[in-house]
Amino acid sequence: MLDRPRLTMLSWALLCFAVFAALAFLVTHEWGPLTTLDHRGDPAEHWATAEGGLRVVLKYVELAFATWGMTVLTVLLAGGLLLKKHRRAAVFVVVVMIATSLMTTLIKLTVGRGRPPWQDQTGFLHTNSFPSGHASSTAAYALLCVVLVVMFVRRARTRRTLYTVLAVWVLIVCADRVLLGRHYITDVTAGVLLGVGMVLLGLSIYSPLPRSLADTAEPMPEALPSERRLAVVLNPSKVEDAGQFRAIVSAMAREAGWAEPSWHLTTVADPGRGMAEAAAVAGADLVIVCGGDGTVREVCAELAGTGIPVGIVPAGTGNLLARNLGIPLYLRAAIDVALHGQDRAIDMVEVAGDGLADTTFLVMAGMGFDAAIMEGVNEDLKKRVGWVAYVWSALKSLMFPAVRVEVSVDGAEFTRHRARTVVVGNVGFLQAGLPLLPDAAIDDGLLDVVILHPRNFLAWIPLAWRVLLKRKHTDELVNRMTGSSVVVRAGVDTPRQLDGDSVGAGRELRMQCLQGRLLVRVPR
Repeated sequence: MLDRPRLTMLSWALLCFAVFAALAFLVTHEWGPLTTLDHRGDPAEHWATAEGGLRVVLKYVELAFATWGMTVLTVLLAGGLLLKKHRRAAVFVVVVMIATSLMTTLIKLTVGRGRPPWQDQTGFLHTNSFPSGHASSTAAYALLCVVLVVMFVRRARTRRTLYTVLAVWVLIVCADRVLLGRHYITDVTAGVLLGVGMVLLGLSIYSPLPRSLADTAEPMPEALPSERRLAVVLNPSKVEDAGQFRAIVSAMAREAGWAEPSWHLTTVADPGRGMAEAAAVAGADLVIVCGGDGTVREVCAELAGTGIPVGIVPAGTGNLLARNLGIPLYLRAAIDVALHGQDRAIDMVEVAGDGLADTTFLVMAGMGFDAAIMEGVNEDLKKRVGWVAYVWSALKSLMFPAVRVEVSVDGAEFTRHRARTVVVGNVGFLQAGLPLLPDAAIDDGLLDVVILHPRNFLAWIPLAWRVLLKRKHTDELVNRMTGSSVVVRAGVDTPRQLDGDSVGAGRELRMQCLQGRLLVRVPR
């Protein structure tokens, strides 16, 4: 939808308005077939005035999605977008909803059609009925949500589910208006056409997508040859259509002055290191990696210290590195940042341990509860519902048994603790912006450690409260440490994870922060 030319959007909008205008003309001239449809006899009156539980439900639906209800939903949606720094999308939502409301009111006054005579007597409406304000505002809001789903939701299955939910919601609200006798069928049909048309008209005038950095920022100093070489490492399992993705990247690269990209696809046997090495050997000036945190970690580990910047196109479930760097999750916007953003030197962390080959991580390492979550995720469920699979795994692992651990920071003596989980982070925030390590910075040369020990199920509540409020005092429930090197030892074999990938149980993790080891492209 968002990739369509603006003229196409305008054509669709004009089609909706043309059908709407024809419907309004036929209604005002009482065209026979439509009159028969609207005045469909005693059954309609019976449904509209029936007593019972259905009537109560219908009245709640009417109240929830009236003007005030839709205003609250609009404010919440726009506010959430502003908090996530999607200003253009927030402006788009507010302007379209206001315009739809004003247009609905103006047309009601112009057409002047009365309400059905059999409408429910409770809350009897004397205003005009064509078109339905409930239907126009709900249809506009639902289609706005569809636009946002296209922007932010990667999984096709999840998108289809959300589309279905939104469509059912619109149908329920429309049915509510007819069954309560507030509107004729043509009223709600016209309302839906008007709402959809207003959103499409808005898309033809103003794009809710983030503006390209090439349009909004000063050009970066040109320190590379004019024929700049671009390599792309792609995990094909993380994109719906690899061919379409290649076409988008190639087109945007050409517009930005890059040579045709060379493509390197990851495999199960090699999740990214070999591809990154091949790109570096071929002399790439920039490597774009598209995949989850695991793919990103492998590529970055290979390119660390080479001076070749890495552009990240997040396509996984967690995408924690991208979130902490402010890289947008919308595919085109992330590619735009990779091509036009600025280079930032970030830290990497070397890690070793018993039964673990020397490796690195960029986001977080953990022993205990958090690793048990990663270990317990059902991969089939993860493919179907995404991050919800982690929630289900977390609920199953919530009372992971406490273990005795020893922690040494910067070579100091080991301190002893009991913990359900120990997390060592290079960044501070988990999914949904949860500030587990709020003081962590990805370029400060330091690692932040948090030791969590809720003694029972209810103790998770004050723990979560303290994390959300970023309380810094330490005790047995939440203990924090900071240093450039960290060693964690457990008394028994304990699940371990690196950047969200389970690496097997063990008793030790040894970590050393390497400051400024990697160059990544971030928004300017």
